[in-house]
Amino acid sequence: MCATTNSAVTGGEIQLMTSYATGMDFAVERSSSATKVSQCIKPLNDPRWDKFLAKHPRASMFHSSPWLEALSRTYGFQPIAYSTSCAEQELENAIVACRVESWLTGRRLVSLPFSDHCEPLVDTKEDQEILTAALVREIEDQRWRYLEIRPLEPFEIVTSLAHTAVTYAFHQLDLGPHIDTIFRRFHKSSTQRKIRRAERERLTYREGSTKTLLDDFFRLFTLSRKKQGLAPQSKQWFANLMDCFGDALKVRVVFKDGQAIAAMITIRHKDTLTYKYGCCDARFNNLGCMHLLFWNVIQDAKAAGLRFLDFGRTNSDQQGLITFKNRWGATQSVLTYSRYGAAKKSTHVFDLHTSKWKSRVTKYALQHVSPVFLPMIGQMLYKHIG
Repeated sequence: MCATTNSAVTGGEIQLMTSYATGMDFAVERSSSATKVSQCIKPLNDPRWDKFLAKHPRASMFHSSPWLEALSRTYGFQPIAYSTSCAEQELENAIVACRVESWLTGRRLVSLPFSDHCEPLVDTKEDQEILTAALVREIEDQRWRYLEIRPLEPFEIVTSLAHTAVTYAFHQLDLGPHIDTIFRRFHKSSTQRKIRRAERERLTYREGSTKTLLDDFFRLFTLSRKKQGLAPQSKQWFANLMDCFGDALKVRVVFKDGQAIAAMITIRHKDTLTYKYGCCDARFNNLGCMHLLFWNVIQDAKAAGLRFLDFGRTNSDQQGLITFKNRWGATQSVLTYSRYGAAKKSTHVFDLHTSKWKSRVTKYALQHVSPVFLPMIGQMLYKHIG
């Protein structure tokens, strides 16, 4: 059952009404053409969803059906979206989220789990007021622990619920200039030099969407996460991503004498290529293996006529990684996640950034777990994280 909170706006006044709908189509009678109401839809069952994303300029891969399908298959998260468009109309706006139901971290509404960012696709203040009122009412009526939104641009909700914010760094590279100009903007003594070093070392590069390349990636990913003191997401998550995105997803691997030493996963959506996951064998860092991967990614994206390379989010305390991304000439901005809930501070047990001692203890423990068991730990935990 899809719980739908409908917010009607007539003459500038917001009126809230609550209804329930089963399935994707839920029609609400409109008293006049000036009245708008919000309704809950199921994007994966709604044929309008992909058409809407194709024409909306701020829609990203994280809004896409393949991403939502992978979340559903792997973790059982239920994607929903609120829109003011009735069932007979093409979609004009939407805020998408997943219902994360966990006995360990609480019942939460997240927009969207494991997504670096997820813009509310709303273009007018009136529609924003209607849809955010509906989201707030769902939080209150269904007693969710909190609502989390991850917008690229500032997006505030007017509500009496308590607000908790966490900031990250976000990097994006403009692919508009000539490829030679893009290269000249790389940091000379580190980035350019490392690319040249990788070429001299005769490292080899392969890309595709095969099980063999995914195996190479996942082995390196597990080793990297262990070094970082983190559990990896399950291999099934990556297999589902590869199956759902098809040719839009590429596993990219660099080899030294036939041995995989660095790998990443990129996903293409519309005019943007997103770097989502990366890893390497730390013993070969000095060879420039990750630099060679990024340089191949940039050249491929440029040749394909794409406009942007999305470097993704970075924790604000990871200054080394922030510096690394800056040295590619990427533009840095602030990414703010907002949570709205009844509690004064909306957190859960895996928000390690809220407690430095918890973070240190957890990282120390995971660094001493065998790589054989790390994926199993990740498989158990990630469905509770979101």
